[in-house]
Amino acid sequence: MVLASSNALAHLKTYSSKDGLDVKKLIDSSNFGGLTYNDFLVLPGLINFPSNEVRLDTKLTKKITLKAPFVSSPMDTVTEENMAIHMALLGGIGILHHNCTADEQADMVRKVKKYENGFINDPIVIAPSTPVGDVKKMKSLLGFTSFPVTESGKVGGKLVGIVTSRDVQFHDDDKSPVSEVMTKDLIVGQQGIDLSKGNELLRASKKGKLPIVDKAGNLVSMISLTDLQKNQAYPDASKSFDSKQLLCGAAIGTIPADRERLDKLVEAGLDVVVIDSSNGSSLFQLDMIKWIKSKYPELQVIGGNVVTREQAALLIDAGADGLRIGMGSGSICITQEVMACGRPQGTAVYNVTEFANQFGVPCIADGGISNIGHITKALALGSSCVMMGGLLAGTAETPGDYFYRDGKRLKSYRGMGSIDAMQQTSTNANASTSRYFSESDKVFVAQGVSGSVVDKGSITKFVPYLYNGLQHSLQDIGVSSLDNLRQGVDNGEVRFEFRTASAQFEGGVHGLHSYEKKLHN
Repeated sequence: MVLASSNALAHLKTYSSKDGLDVKKLIDSSNFGGLTYNDFLVLPGLINFPSNEVRLDTKLTKKITLKAPFVSSPMDTVTEENMAIHMALLGGIGILHHNCTADEQADMVRKVKKYENGFINDPIVIAPSTPVGDVKKMKSLLGFTSFPVTESGKVGGKLVGIVTSRDVQFHDDDKSPVSEVMTKDLIVGQQGIDLSKGNELLRASKKGKLPIVDKAGNLVSMISLTDLQKNQAYPDASKSFDSKQLLCGAAIGTIPADRERLDKLVEAGLDVVVIDSSNGSSLFQLDMIKWIKSKYPELQVIGGNVVTREQAALLIDAGADGLRIGMGSGSICITQEVMACGRPQGTAVYNVTEFANQFGVPCIADGGISNIGHITKALALGSSCVMMGGLLAGTAETPGDYFYRDGKRLKSYRGMGSIDAMQQTSTNANASTSRYFSESDKVFVAQGVSGSVVDKGSITKFVPYLYNGLQHSLQDIGVSSLDNLRQGVDNGEVRFEFRTASAQFEGGVHGLHSYEKKLHN
């Protein structure tokens, strides 16, 4: 018998359950074993809103909310101040690596906190005695020849002039000090000026640079016309509620020297600290969290890494404000292979977040994120944010220089458990040895590899691609926010499907002789 079309919705209600699996059946290890992100899909829902209305604001910790669920990993080939600044401008947050001295890491924190969009807070400054020849050499090295001149030759010194390409271009005596050729009649902006007023001054002066000085005439920053022309507004920037400065996170280890390191980071303005360990369930980390919460009760602390609810319970009980989930799932990590310890990331994320969310402790899914679909799945399984290393590696904002091999533009990328990273600095300053409890080892056992990745361009394009793609993904699922996604998963409205190996093959590009995979314009 063929049923009437008008009865389709009514007939649907006669089924005992919705199509697909709820999250508990999907993650039940007795059914499918441990799952990675590639092992399942989220089923589509009703689209009744445009993708640009999808809200992606989420919790990083109990007290910190982000406009985008994106966190850059504390790896020495991923996050230093440039990455941290731009991640915060784009609505996420960067976690500065600690494979460096405490002073170097604190200096990175200061640069992030002092950053103002459109202002150059660390301009290259010269002294009045600098030879004209040196300025010409700096042009060939740096690509520009406009430099502020201060009495001390440093930022913070008394501004006495500016030297430009016109001042030195036709000056033949390279031994002459710049004090003889520099422009002394200056138009300046006062400290505290906003970007729009600075822009007006710059245009009115018809100059290329506008120095910003304090009341005593000391140089504090500068505005460049070329930077203003490139500049864009960042309405979703992650900023401190009180100071309106960009949010900044940093990683530390669990050795005694890390307590002194944290003191310097807090003094520099740190907002959130990540305890960086491959296995978070150690007495060293528990003691560190308790010490931090007693000395700096307002500082947000993210513990980890964990993959079981038993590990999570220990860190939550110690006072962690957030958790980091993952062990051996990163693209450059070989922990599962070498140590026979870890957990498939999909299963780990669900089991930890199911427990932690009951205590209001947000979780970061760290590792195994290779595309927008993986981000969606990590969030659907209960995480509040995703931490990305390999996905951001190769972008312009990562540390290091590009190089060419086999006709491709590449950048180095390495795991913090690689031998290269373990040998980077002295034992007391080394993030890798402390992360993998290897400080006293005579022979290092690698838990990561070193490699290279293809140039991905700037994250100012790449992160918006991730953001817009995630909005479209949630639209397909039929939810208009990350909060609605979590509610839909918890109440069984959002459904899942397990993927066989052949289903995974079907879902990828296949049947072509060749193709080009272009992710965004």
